[in-house]
Amino acid sequence: MTASTTTAAPSSGATNKRVLAASLMGSSIEWFDYFLYATTAALVFNKVFFPMTDPVVGLMLSYLTFSLTFFIRPLGGFIFAHIGDRIGRKKTLVMTLSLMGGATVAIGLLPGYDTIGIWAPILLIVLRLIQGLGIGGEWGGALLLAYEYAPKNRKGLFGSVPQMGVTIGMVMATLAMMLMSLLPDDQFLSWGWRVPFLLSAVLVFLGLWIRKGIDETPEFKKAKATGNVAKMPIVETLRYHWRSVLVAVGIKFVETAPFYIFSTFIVSYATSALKFERITVLNAVMVATLVTTAMIPIMGRLSDSIGRRRMFVIGTVLMGLFTFPYFMLLEQRTTTTLVIATVIGLGLIWAPITAVLGTLFSEIFSTRVRYTGITLGYQIGAALAGGTAPLVATWLLTTYDGSWVPVACYIIATAVISLVAIAYAKSASDSDN
Repeated sequence: MTASTTTAAPSSGATNKRVLAASLMGSSIEWFDYFLYATTAALVFNKVFFPMTDPVVGLMLSYLTFSLTFFIRPLGGFIFAHIGDRIGRKKTLVMTLSLMGGATVAIGLLPGYDTIGIWAPILLIVLRLIQGLGIGGEWGGALLLAYEYAPKNRKGLFGSVPQMGVTIGMVMATLAMMLMSLLPDDQFLSWGWRVPFLLSAVLVFLGLWIRKGIDETPEFKKAKATGNVAKMPIVETLRYHWRSVLVAVGIKFVETAPFYIFSTFIVSYATSALKFERITVLNAVMVATLVTTAMIPIMGRLSDSIGRRRMFVIGTVLMGLFTFPYFMLLEQRTTTTLVIATVIGLGLIWAPITAVLGTLFSEIFSTRVRYTGITLGYQIGAALAGGTAPLVATWLLTTYDGSWVPVACYIIATAVISLVAIAYAKSASDSDN
């Protein structure tokens, strides 16, 4: 098997801007829905859907519903990546956005445990799994929409734009929950948290409208015209590109686990163990997210000059080195040190890692199986190191009497795994090709 070496005719500047807008908008909406759930899981769901248990157990059950989705995401990836590599990137993106948006609105309408009993957590899990199916196929399509339209010398920049959707979605979700958190606690728990879930329907319709006017990517159209389309993308990927899939999984570790520690776990840890006000923690996360949103395209553009691998290695090493200082700053228990720790970890160090992730993935798979390859690597890596991160961190804190040291070691371990993976990235690509 050989990687695609052909280049489609360059698209116009106006087309490129529209493509980037479509990719960014859809990605932002998907991640808004996703992080809305993550934040609410930390603040609300243990009380609304799991009130029959000990508070710590209820929080862990709430995190478990968050984690379960990561294990259904690979299934969504299998399904939609097959469609994306067989039929096209654009049609797949419409399906994934509709699926996730519908599930999000349904969660906003779901009665709590006090109303329908055990059916409340059961239905919550079902809707969460539906969300996971949608997000499982969305990321790969949004990335390839940008990457396969990109000029040759701007692949890093274009590939970083969909990654901005992660942080923009998080900003929107955090802002929405901050506004609702201004309500008295009883109103926030009874109906306030539901409002952002219901309003997401407006964003979904807007995203679908923007994507309607975008054509299929030039690289996929060329592959389809020449018959270079895999009949069974998943089989071909696992047979000829399994080493690249493993490399992608390993690379994903340091991008996903620290992110969920810095953005999700920190909400419950800082409010319970460190006694910060909920609004203070949400503000710190939002400031850090705004910083990283601005930094991602800068890092993506810089990677076009210095190389994706070098950028990734720099970010990963810094992540490992900053882990202990991060928790030491939190332990000072001041708003200033909380903001500084969150901005450095999530806003500055994480940015170069996530900025080049999608482009790194795309460059180790050929066009005919690229959707499937990057989706498998991304979703399996997310399942192993992403959704479980808040759960593992909470378990480590409970097991080791509230000590943050094991959590710090856990983050360092993800950095080591990713450094090993990136060291094999080129050889894995060469052997697969």
